[in-house]
Amino acid sequence: MDAREFVAGLVAEMRTLFARLGEQGALEAESGGRVEIVTLLELALKSEVEASELAGFFMPTTPEIDAKMAFARQCGDEMKHYHLIVRRLAELGRDPAALDPLEGGYSPLYHYIKGLKSTVERVAAGPFAREAIAEVRNEQFIALCERAGDRATADLYRDVIQPEEVLHHRLGRELLEKYCVTPELQAAAAEATRTTLAIADELAALAERATGLHPIPAS
Repeated sequence: MDAREFVAGLVAEMRTLFARLGEQGALEAESGGRVEIVTLLELALKSEVEASELAGFFMPTTPEIDAKMAFARQCGDEMKHYHLIVRRLAELGRDPAALDPLEGGYSPLYHYIKGLKSTVERVAAGPFAREAIAEVRNEQFIALCERAGDRATADLYRDVIQPEEVLHHRLGRELLEKYCVTPELQAAAAEATRTTLAIADELAALAERATGLHPIPAS
């Protein structure tokens, strides 16, 4: 299969899954039903740290320069998001010194993605699939903030965080279109994408029904 056609198929598969989430399904799953702005901002800190660390971890062992550059861009952007979210939480009355996003350890998704070895698997799971989930989550979060009248948080996500998450996903898609040129590479990328969807908190229940995959416990 042509690489562009293959990647377009994965995108369509993700969109079909996302369409089943409803108005705030990603937020409800992520927060265990506590759909509150401060709670969701605190949970976002962990996601930003994990995404940044994964991108930085991959850089030294990623031989392709364009993929290395994409990981470098993501690494810096995610930590910038972390800083901006901490600042916003402080404005909302939370003490930055009391925030420890990794207090409960890394997520199962972090452990899964960190163990991937090939560039196409890493790109498929990280910039491509994980950031696609982030796009959906952020869209729902922006809508929540607008309904609650929190213009400052909505603007932060709409104007800064969301455009950069969209860019990460686009870069991931372009890399897959470039490198998924054999059936073996396409199979590896598809498995990494689908497993990421199955493990992600925001999509685990839906993905299990759609793909038959079950969450993978942290090692």
